[in-house]
Amino acid sequence: MPSIVGLLEQRELAARRRVDELREEADRIQAELAVAERDWNEWVIARSRVGEVLAPTDGGAAGPGSSEDLRDPGEPGMRPEAPDAAKPKSVVPMWRVGLAWSALSVDYQRIVQVLADRDRLGQGPLTCQELAIGFGLEAVPGKVEALRSKAKRLVARGWLVESAPGRFTLTKGVAGQSGGS
Repeated sequence: MPSIVGLLEQRELAARRRVDELREEADRIQAELAVAERDWNEWVIARSRVGEVLAPTDGGAAGPGSSEDLRDPGEPGMRPEAPDAAKPKSVVPMWRVGLAWSALSVDYQRIVQVLADRDRLGQGPLTCQELAIGFGLEAVPGKVEALRSKAKRLVARGWLVESAPGRFTLTKGVAGQSGGS
């Protein structure tokens, strides 16, 4: 008869292998998601740029085909109210010198503000778990991963730097900018 400890070790080993397999699959899916998000953002930017080029200027029409509507049929009309004002669930703009934090939606502004405060105080980068706790959220995987997704998006758009895996800080130019929020 096999020993109970031996049986437990076998089951533990099988469970550990399953966890390792699932982690590898999650990493693969996360990498695919990052590529897909980057691709999607590039298409959004391209459509936005074409809209800017074809939009009528103060003096009149921009050129041939400027009356053509480039929006999706289900997408609501866009009004050029304030170019630097963020809209809820808006795409994170590429950071450039002089772009105010108000161009970001509120969730992204909170992340930038916390990291700016840390930078001003000479403190180091933060993990997403630390950010979640700082925002008063439970440090459960769902909340932490949502923050990680936002932080990674800010990295991809030039607002943040991932100084070490999972540790985020402001990009140097963003750190020197006044908040505007």
